[in-house]
Amino acid sequence: MQEHVSDPFVGTLVDNRYAVRSRLARGGMSTVYLAVDQRLERDVALKVLHPHLSTDESFIARLGREAKAAARLSHPHVVGVLDQGNDGTTAYLVMEYIKGHTLRDVINSKGALPPRLALALIDPVVEGLAAAHAAGFIHRDVKPENVLISDDGRIKIGDFGLARAVTTSTSSGTLMGTVAYVSPELVLGKPADARSDVYSVGIMLFEMLTGQQPFDGEVPIQVAYQHVNGTVGPPSALVPGLAGEVDELVQWCTANDPENRPVDGNALLHELRHIRTHLTDAELDLQPPAAPDPAGSPHRTEFIARTSNPTSILPSGRPAPPPYVPLQGQESSDRNPGHAAHGSHILTPPGEDAEEAWAPPTPLPSKRAQRKAEKEEEKARARAAATPARTLREGNPRRRGVLWVVVLVLAALLATGAGWFFGMGPGAAATIPEVANKTVAQAQQVLSDAGFRSTTSDVFDENVPTGLVVGSEPGAGTEIRKFQPVSLFVSKGPQLFPLPQLTGGTLDEAKNALNAAGMALGTVTEEFNEEAPAGVVLSQDPASGTPVRRGTPVGMAVSKGPEPIPVPSVVGQDEKDAEDAIEAAGLRAEVAREEVFDRNIPEGAVVSQSPASGTLTRGGTVTLTISKGPRMVEVPSYIGRQATEARRALEALGFQVRVNEVLGGFFGTVRDQDPVDTEVPEGSVITLTVV
Repeated sequence: MQEHVSDPFVGTLVDNRYAVRSRLARGGMSTVYLAVDQRLERDVALKVLHPHLSTDESFIARLGREAKAAARLSHPHVVGVLDQGNDGTTAYLVMEYIKGHTLRDVINSKGALPPRLALALIDPVVEGLAAAHAAGFIHRDVKPENVLISDDGRIKIGDFGLARAVTTSTSSGTLMGTVAYVSPELVLGKPADARSDVYSVGIMLFEMLTGQQPFDGEVPIQVAYQHVNGTVGPPSALVPGLAGEVDELVQWCTANDPENRPVDGNALLHELRHIRTHLTDAELDLQPPAAPDPAGSPHRTEFIARTSNPTSILPSGRPAPPPYVPLQGQESSDRNPGHAAHGSHILTPPGEDAEEAWAPPTPLPSKRAQRKAEKEEEKARARAAATPARTLREGNPRRRGVLWVVVLVLAALLATGAGWFFGMGPGAAATIPEVANKTVAQAQQVLSDAGFRSTTSDVFDENVPTGLVVGSEPGAGTEIRKFQPVSLFVSKGPQLFPLPQLTGGTLDEAKNALNAAGMALGTVTEEFNEEAPAGVVLSQDPASGTPVRRGTPVGMAVSKGPEPIPVPSVVGQDEKDAEDAIEAAGLRAEVAREEVFDRNIPEGAVVSQSPASGTLTRGGTVTLTISKGPRMVEVPSYIGRQATEARRALEALGFQVRVNEVLGGFFGTVRDQDPVDTEVPEGSVITLTVV
C-alpha cells in the first residue's frame, strides 16, 4: 500500500525521464518516491535529496558515493541501484522498487517469531551481506526497516546509502547508524568492518526471536551506552525452551569484542545454515510465549517500533556519554511497507531543532581561562561603577509627561493593531477546511470564505475524477495563519500508459512485459493456428499502444499450434476414391511409384498407406501403394504323379489344392488335374483327381 501524502513533487517529471507518482517515505536527508521510468516503462524508487541539502557538496558527494558503491553490488538479496544524477537543484538516486512490506512490519504484527521462521527470514539477509562483504562493502545500518519483503516472497536488504568501501576513511568522519542496532565499536568511534554488520544482525535476530530488543532507554544515547558497556543475554531467558545453538549464535554475533564475532557475513551464513539443518522440528517450531501486557514490560519491541528505528548520527572518536546525560532524540521518518527509506535519528541537546550534532558534557575551564574570566568581570564592574545612576539634567517634568503619554498611546495603537491582525485579521490562526473531491471553484470559494488564498497545481490521481481537487498542502485540519498560502492539487485523472506489444512472442514473454509495465494478466484463451507454434501470443485485448491505467487486465489469445487431423483409412478403395477421401480431410495424397501384386486387392485399388493411422497436421502427406492385382503363375502338370507330391509342389507355387478321390484314392495317383499347363492368378484353386 502506498502512502497518500500531498506533496508538490508528486506529478512532476525528474530529468525528463522519471514521472513521480506518489511519496513512499521521508527521512532526515532524503524523500523516497514511487516513480515510473518512462524510458524503460517500469516502476522505480526515486530517492531525492532534501532541497536544503542539495547545495551541500558533502551530501552530494555522499549520494554519489552511495550510487557508485551500491551499483557495484549485484545480488538477488540486495536492492539494486539503477541510476543517479542531478536535475537542476534536484539530486536523486534511482533504486529497484520492491512492492511489499518490511521485516519491521512482520515483527510488529507477529511479535516473537518461531525459530524456523526467524532463521528463514534472516538467511537471505545474511546472504546479501555476505556478498557485500566479499565485494569489500559494509552496510553500517542493518535493521528490520531495511529488510524488504516483496509480495512474491523475495527478501532483499536495502538502503546501502551508508555503505562505503572498506578503506582507512571508515575510521574517521561521522558515525551513522541506528542506535538500537549499532555496534559498540561504532559508538566508540573505532573503525567499522564486516563484523559491525554481524553485530547488528545478531541484535535483529534477538528481536525476531523474543519480540523485543535487548537494550532500551528513554533517550537513544542511553541505548548506545548499553551497547558499549552491557552484554546481550541469551534469547532463551525470554523464550524458555529455545535451543542452546540459537542462544550461542545470537551471543556469538553480539559479542562486545569484534574479535569474538564471526569474521564476516559468509562465516555467519555457514554457521546459520548448519544450525538450521541440525535443529529438530520441535526446536524449530517452538512457539514463543504470548507477548506481555504493554503496560507491564519496559522492554517490549513496540517502544522501539514507534520510533521507526531512525538512523542515528554520532561524532566518531568520542566515548559514549553515560545514560544520565540530558540528550534527546529527534526524528523525521515516514515509513511505507512497499518500499522503506529511513530518516536520520539525530541526537541533539534539549530544545535544539537544528541538524544533527552530539556534544559531550562541557569540560571544566582551565586556570588560564578562569583568570581571564575574572579580569573581564573586574572590567565590567568598573564600567558599571563609572556610569551615573541618574542623569545630571533631569529636564522639564511636564515635557516628560507628554512624551510618556505619546509613547503609551502609540503602544496602545500598536497593541490594538497587532491584536486585530493576529486575532481577526490576516494573521489570525485558522484551520484549513476539507476541499477534497470539490471542483476548483468550490474549493477556492471554501478557502476564501475561511480567509485563505490559494494556488493550484495539477497532479495525476487514480481515484479522484479529472478536474476535482485531490487535496491541499497543508492538509485539511491543519491550523495556519490566514496570510500563509494554500496549494490545491487538482486531479488530471489517472496517469495512462501505452500497452506494450505482446503478440508474436511467447506467453511467458508477454507475462514479463505486463509485469514490467505494471499491468495485470487478463483472460488467456487457446486456439489452434496453422502458422504460429504452440505458446505464441496471437492477439491481445486491449491492443498494443492503447493508453490505459496501471493494473489494467490484458486478455490474450495463445496458439495451441496446428490442429491435429485424424488420418482416414483408405486401404482397399479405388485409387481415385482414396485420394479424394484424404484430400477431403485436409491432407495430401501421394501415390508410390512402385505398384505391388496382391492376391486379395484388385488391380488399381490401395494395398497399403503410410501412415496407416494416427494424426497429421493440415497439409500432411499420406503415401498410397496401389495393387497390380494377383500374380499370374504357370500351372505345371502333375498327372500320373503321387497326390502328396503334387499337393506340396502346387502349394509352394501359391495355389490352393482341392483333392477329389475316386474309389477312395487307393493308389494315391493323380489321374486328372484342372487347370493344367496354363497361367492362372496366384492363389487360384487347383483340383486334383486321385485314384
